[in-house]
Amino acid sequence: MCGIVGYVGKQQAAPLLLKGLAKLEYRGYDSAGVAVYHDKEIEVVKAKGRLKILSEMTDGGKTIPGTIGIGHTRWATHGEPSDVNSHPHLSNSGKFAVVHNGIIENYMELKKHLENEGCVFLSETDTEVIAHMVEHYYNGNLLDTVIEVMNHLEGSYAMGILCVNNPNEFIAVKKDSPLIVGVSEDGNFVASDIPAILEHTRDIYLLEDNEVVVLRKDSVKIYNEYKELMQKELFHVNWDISAAEKGGYEHFMFKEIMEQPNAVRDTISPRIQDGKVVLDDLKLSDDYIKDLNRIYIVACGSAYHVGMVAKYVFEDFVRIPVAVDLASEFRYRNPLIDEHTLVIVISQSGETADTLAALREAKKLGAKILSIVNVVGSSIARESDHVMYTWAGPEIAVATTKAYSTQLDVAYLIALYFAKVRGQIDEEQMKYYCGELQKLPEVIQKIVNHVDGLQYLASQSFNANNIFFLGRGIDYAVALEGSLKLKEISYIHSEAYAAGELKHGTISLIEDGTLVVALATQDNLFEKLVSNIKEVKARGAKVIALVFEDEKRIEEVADHVIYIPRVEQKFAASPAVVPLQIFAYYVSLQRGCDVDKPRNLAKSVTVE
Repeated sequence: MCGIVGYVGKQQAAPLLLKGLAKLEYRGYDSAGVAVYHDKEIEVVKAKGRLKILSEMTDGGKTIPGTIGIGHTRWATHGEPSDVNSHPHLSNSGKFAVVHNGIIENYMELKKHLENEGCVFLSETDTEVIAHMVEHYYNGNLLDTVIEVMNHLEGSYAMGILCVNNPNEFIAVKKDSPLIVGVSEDGNFVASDIPAILEHTRDIYLLEDNEVVVLRKDSVKIYNEYKELMQKELFHVNWDISAAEKGGYEHFMFKEIMEQPNAVRDTISPRIQDGKVVLDDLKLSDDYIKDLNRIYIVACGSAYHVGMVAKYVFEDFVRIPVAVDLASEFRYRNPLIDEHTLVIVISQSGETADTLAALREAKKLGAKILSIVNVVGSSIARESDHVMYTWAGPEIAVATTKAYSTQLDVAYLIALYFAKVRGQIDEEQMKYYCGELQKLPEVIQKIVNHVDGLQYLASQSFNANNIFFLGRGIDYAVALEGSLKLKEISYIHSEAYAAGELKHGTISLIEDGTLVVALATQDNLFEKLVSNIKEVKARGAKVIALVFEDEKRIEEVADHVIYIPRVEQKFAASPAVVPLQIFAYYVSLQRGCDVDKPRNLAKSVTVE
């Protein structure tokens, strides 16, 4: 989950590297470093802590001369955060510098071999092995050497490699970790993600696994693992650069919360025409959809919670059994898959390691893969049989908001489309549901326009030691996401429970003053949820309820009420999650936490 950037060109490298790393810091912020070639040497500067420390040490990179270099921002896996464990790592001679995102699974075996050969290790990282291996196998040809080293590495990696003997070029490699190549008139780049280079170019190459790229200031050559030169098409990025900036907001998370009405509109509107769902980007045949007998939804984190909502919606609309699996568990349990099984994979980045591994396992077992992703050209998108893109734009904050919302929208659209193909809904029903979907941007806009009440609730709640979220049906799925948002950015212990499970142990956790957030948007379950509220109130809990604005009965039992505009209940997750995101944001602010970069987390989990 680290961030990598590299540059070779006409400009001073270090300032460009630091600016690029600043756009990648959401991928890891335990440490940062750069390596720049100048005057027949590689100068390495690195430090534990946020990128700001490194920037101050180098006056924004100005103190480091040279026009070719590589940089890294770290999320620690092997070895604690420290100066010495920071990247880049040098070989013993200082002739080679390496930055790495991923995990080398056989590094202990390789390390023992290298130590027997006389290599001296300074760090606890798996990455240092790579630097010493490059030196060990170096034969005068850096490209040949890197390919040889790749043959000995097991695991995942995106790497940038700098060599004193190659002062005009550096080499980068990709295997199961994201890496792109950017080309411009002023020089060429590699980066873990598009925002790092968007200021300089919109023209990129998307690397495939086991591809090696040699970058010079005036050329980019991409080879496969057999050293065959590859011909690849340039991909043009359409993002406005402002989409990856804060735009006057204090935090990316709040900006992205406020962008949700437009993101939802952009995702839904082109796919509804004349009261029908039109999915031109979905190539599944009607016969295949009609013959389906099982759907798996596979994801991690917030995307998994989208899958939980989707299960309720799919089974209601489509009448197909749906199982929702954590990607990290899916491939280890021998899932029942045949030619009538569809696996829906959900990932914002399209690079989530566990999800990608689950995708590959499902394909191996014969399933077709439909992915819901945000990043065009990502690994999951490329390896799926079919892709539905969410058009959320770049999401920088570690805690997802608009990506979650747009993933929900795509799930709704797919469910409606499948239902129509399978004859489960008629044209009038389709028209009604499409109309309800089209209301969502306006409804969400109303919610984000009125945050004062949520800010007040946060000011009354930020000192809580434990907060519990309750819901039934779709509300339970939303409660899971609300709880996750709160815990990941405020560090308050928070859990979500299916409200019907209270009496099966959970209620023992309720004591005087415990804060409970209760969701009640499902009319058929409203009375049962009210009973659950009474149960926790009887044991001293303080209750914040979230309901549709026309449901005033809740005021009789709740201490505080969050009202949202009424929508079709099957789509209630879309407006219901937004106040929970805002509440978590303000609680985090009240507690003095780093909203955009919560401790121990990174945006894209590209290691298992």
